[in-house]
Amino acid sequence: MSKAAELANLIGNINAGGGGVNRNLIINGAMNVAQRGTSFSFTDSTYCLDRFVIGKSNSSGAATITQDSSVPDGFANSLKLDVTGDDTSLAVNHIDQILHKIEAQNLQQLAFGTSSAKNFTLSFYVKSNKTGNYSVNIGQQDNSYKQANLLYTINSANTWERKSLTFTGDTSGVINDDNGSGFEIAWILASGTTYTSGSNSASFSSYANANYAANHGVNIFDSTDNTWFLTGVQLEIGQNPTEFEHEPVERTLKKCERYYYLKGKGAATYLGNGGYTASSEVDLVINFPTTMRSAPSLEQVSGTNYYNAISPDGTDTLDDFVIHQTTIYSILIYNNSDASGSAGYYAALNIANASGYIAFKSEL
Repeated sequence: MSKAAELANLIGNINAGGGGVNRNLIINGAMNVAQRGTSFSFTDSTYCLDRFVIGKSNSSGAATITQDSSVPDGFANSLKLDVTGDDTSLAVNHIDQILHKIEAQNLQQLAFGTSSAKNFTLSFYVKSNKTGNYSVNIGQQDNSYKQANLLYTINSANTWERKSLTFTGDTSGVINDDNGSGFEIAWILASGTTYTSGSNSASFSSYANANYAANHGVNIFDSTDNTWFLTGVQLEIGQNPTEFEHEPVERTLKKCERYYYLKGKGAATYLGNGGYTASSEVDLVINFPTTMRSAPSLEQVSGTNYYNAISPDGTDTLDDFVIHQTTIYSILIYNNSDASGSAGYYAALNIANASGYIAFKSEL
C-alpha cells in the first residue's frame, strides 16, 4: 500500500471515530511477548504467546505452537502452528482455533448498543502452505453472546499476506463497561460441519453453531507437513486497515502483565524479602507492576526443594506456596508445610530449581 493510500485510510478512520495513537485494541499483536515460554502443545484452553489462547474440541490432531522468527518485513516474531499429528476425518463437532480476548471496558469507544455504533476493521498477516478459505469469528460476549463471521483467503502457499476484515457496529448489542470479556476473536484452523454449514455476515446476530465457522474450507490438520503463521494483528475503529501500530516492547509487556505476571523463573531468581511469622511459616508479599484485571490465582511449579528462604538461620528449603490474600494490587503468599526458621526473622526468598517459576494469572 502506498503512503498516500495509507494516509487516506487513517484519515477515513479518524473521521469514523478511530485513528491516531493507541488505535490498536489488540494486545501483543506482533507476538513479541511470551512470558510462559516459546513452545507449547496444542491443548485446549492453553495460553501460549501472551494474550493468545488455544481452542480445541473433539479433535484428535496434534500440533506445536511456537514463537517463530519467520515474519513479514518490519516484524521480529510470529505465532507458528506446526502440525505434528494429523486428523483427516473431522468429527461434525470438531473445532481447532487460535483465540484472542479483549476486555470489555477497552471496547467502549465502539459505542455498541447505541445509534453511534462504529464499524471496525481486523487486519493481520498470515502464512500457510494450505491455501483456501479460512473463517474468523468474533463473539460479543455480553448479552447472551452475539457473533459476526467473515472469511479470508490464503492465495499463495508459504507467502506472507496481509488480510483485513471489516465488521459492522452493533446498535443493539451493549458491551458492558466492566473487566469481563467483550470480544473473543477466533481464527479457525479446522472445523466440522456443525459449525461450517451456515452463512457469513459482517453484522452481529444471535449465536448459531452453523455460523461460527461458516464456509471454512481448510483442514490445517490433514497433514503433518502443514504450518500456519500469524502476526501483525490489529483491530481498529473504521472501515480501513492502517499500518500496524508498533509500540515499545516494555509497553506491550505492561499490558500483558494485567492478565499474566511472571514474577520469577529459573534457579537463583529473587522473589522478594519476607519473614517468619512463626517458626513454621514464612510469608512473602509481592506487589504487582500494574493493576491486574482481577485478583489473580497463583501459578507455580512445585516439588521437593523448589524454593529457598534465606535468613540469619541459614537457607530453608521449601516445596511450594499457597495464597493467604490476593487483590488486584498485591498478593500475600506463604509456606507453612515445610518452613523452619525463627519467628520474627526476615527471609530473602528465591527460586532454587531451574524448572521453578512463580506467576500470577487473571486471564479473561
